[in-house]
Amino acid sequence: MMPVAGGGRSILHRVEARSTRRGGRRGRAAVGPHGVGGGIFITLEGPDGAGKSSQADRLAARLRAEGHVVMQVREPGGTPLAEAVRALVNGPADHDPWSSALLFNAARAQLVRRVIGPALARGEVVVGDRHTDSTLAYQGYGSGLDLDELRRLDQFAVGDVGPDLTILLDLPVDVGLARRAEGAASGHTRWEDPTQHDHRFHERVRHGYLALAAAEPERWRVVDADRAPDVIGAEVGDLVVAWLAGRGSAAARGEPAAAAVRITR
Repeated sequence: MMPVAGGGRSILHRVEARSTRRGGRRGRAAVGPHGVGGGIFITLEGPDGAGKSSQADRLAARLRAEGHVVMQVREPGGTPLAEAVRALVNGPADHDPWSSALLFNAARAQLVRRVIGPALARGEVVVGDRHTDSTLAYQGYGSGLDLDELRRLDQFAVGDVGPDLTILLDLPVDVGLARRAEGAASGHTRWEDPTQHDHRFHERVRHGYLALAAAEPERWRVVDADRAPDVIGAEVGDLVVAWLAGRGSAAARGEPAAAAVRITR
């Protein structure tokens, strides 16, 4: 735990005391009918080699073609500070898991305050390549950090801003790592370095993602990413468009949209 000058409790414990919890879950701040400011926050998650970045591009293009105003972001990244963090955490230097978690959340905090939050307030659709769930999967399930501690850190960093819908691009670890190995050397990071993150680490990450999706089925949709990119893109686009239409129909009937929550147990 991180010590706090002049007090016996950590910053994370003080944040937990401020959090509003109902039935073991933390709800998002809901300013408009579709979450913060009326906007929609959609994230793509998955293990290394799942194709998140390219599928985020495809989804953003599909939604723009459907008439939505889309803000596309990636993590870490999206602001000068966050891009500097990206270079640091993906570089060759070895970081302990807590250092990585803190760096990711520092980048995330600024991205939410400067980019994601304002876009949601304008009523836009935000398409994100990774968000908090990546930290839970990699630093939590993968590296063994306490999930509740990581969730408290997330609360401290971004408050109650979180995705309304998350697409998990799932595929076998061997397939994902092979894809990464076949890619350009400039795209390789320390996360594929077997001396830092072995095969068992990536299996734990995949298991973690599937566990997160099973615990919160109202938010997650699992898509088989061991297929051709065009096939995956069509499925992701269709399910997101249908999900958005369902939310719009519920709003037109005066029914509240399903609450976007994150499990905190």
